[in-house]
Amino acid sequence: MQNFIFENPTKIIFGQGQIKRIGQETARFGKKVLLVHGQGSIKKNGVYDQVISSLSESQLSVVEFPGVRSNPVLSHAMLGIETAKREGVEVILAVGGGSVIDTAKTIAAGVGAEHDVWDFFTFRKTIQTALPVLTVVTVSASASEMNAAAVMTREEGRQKYSIRSLFIQPKVSILDPTVLFSLDRAYSAYSAVDAVTHMLEGYFNNMEPNPSPLQDGMVEGLMKTIMGATETILQNPEDYDARANMMWAATLAFNGLTSAGMGQIALPVHMIEHSLSALYDVAHGAGLSIVLPGWMKSQLPGKAGRFAKLGREVFGVTTLNDEEAALAGIDRLKKWFSLIGSPVSLGAAQIPAQDIEKIAENAAALAQVWGLKAYTKEVIAEVLKLCV
Repeated sequence: MQNFIFENPTKIIFGQGQIKRIGQETARFGKKVLLVHGQGSIKKNGVYDQVISSLSESQLSVVEFPGVRSNPVLSHAMLGIETAKREGVEVILAVGGGSVIDTAKTIAAGVGAEHDVWDFFTFRKTIQTALPVLTVVTVSASASEMNAAAVMTREEGRQKYSIRSLFIQPKVSILDPTVLFSLDRAYSAYSAVDAVTHMLEGYFNNMEPNPSPLQDGMVEGLMKTIMGATETILQNPEDYDARANMMWAATLAFNGLTSAGMGQIALPVHMIEHSLSALYDVAHGAGLSIVLPGWMKSQLPGKAGRFAKLGREVFGVTTLNDEEAALAGIDRLKKWFSLIGSPVSLGAAQIPAQDIEKIAENAAALAQVWGLKAYTKEVIAEVLKLCV
């Protein structure tokens, strides 16, 4: 295990009935709040009323900024930056899933910037300050409520890039598992895929030459928890314990804990998927379930041992030969994605195979920004051919 610094300053308030605390938590950071939310679901499931009531009780002034869509776009975040500046807000409150939280983080960073906020995403500029961000989580998938990252799509060029800075990490996040009761089957499945893939990217793609039984055990245990909880949720969407286990496991999956001490982590599956959701607006989790098994097959010559370990520890594969165990593990992972209703091929997401070159070209541009030099357009195209 390598030297590391683990810092996670987010305060988590977890459990049923805890949304009522968001007002007093927000008031610690400012009196005028930009309330960022999506396209209406929080008004249908009662979360909006709970949030507004709590903010009102704390005598906070609220400026609403609704309309965030799945796969959030830069143009909308730019409107949010303008609104925040015009209204002089002091704190940003995101009520939603990863898309809403990432939009709130982008707005928070953009308010203090005297340049194009996209410069943060291309690493031309570094975030130096940001308004405080708080969250009330309504979709558990990305762990954006407890990490320092945000993802945004710039419509011009269909570029889906990311930023990372402790300045944008949420100060407080409220996680009430009952909010997930109304989450539909598709997004319950996609959430699980997203959380699992976050962990597996670190499990497969880290710089530590000696595997850590501690870190591996965390990933394997959390993955089994997520899988079991998801299967229960699909049978009974209002099973509190299953929703609670899923909600907390998804947060832990990408808050820095599972990869601590493993050195630099690469995210090639996310890199390739970003092009699918940027170009075709597929749900992020759906895109990941398409790319991950194909990417694993493409990496089999160098990573058979790691894939075999996953197959044995998570899926109960018993064969002794690593390559055979790896292939069996990949097959069982793919079948589990299908079982929960997430697509496992480009065709299943209505993405034509003849677009592979276009997708690869888009992804290769992000690979350069992320420093994944081995992932040329040609290499990415070969991975995508295994996803048909």
